[in-house]
Amino acid sequence: MPRIVTDARTFTADRPWGARDLAEIEGASVRLHWTDQPYRWHVNDGREVFVVLDGEVEMRYRQAGEERTVRLGPSDMFIAEAGDEHVAHPLGAARILVIERKGSV
Repeated sequence: MPRIVTDARTFTADRPWGARDLAEIEGASVRLHWTDQPYRWHVNDGREVFVVLDGEVEMRYRQAGEERTVRLGPSDMFIAEAGDEHVAHPLGAARILVIERKGSV
């Protein structure tokens, strides 16, 4: 039976980076996150698709040892390959759809 999600732009969690599990697709998790605090620098063991649904996020990443920054707004995406070091810094509250290998950090 299909599920309809109508609160993606109003979803909140009880803590920063709290999430609602939406689906698992062939070993990948699809999660809706809410946060108003930065995550931490990390490297995923597989690809990660990061979609801003509501709010703004400053995504910081390292490329060739140099830190870079991009500002993401609603409908913007950041796609990290395995091994890409990155950290998300929301600018206020943000809701984010993350698709990544199940159990990835």
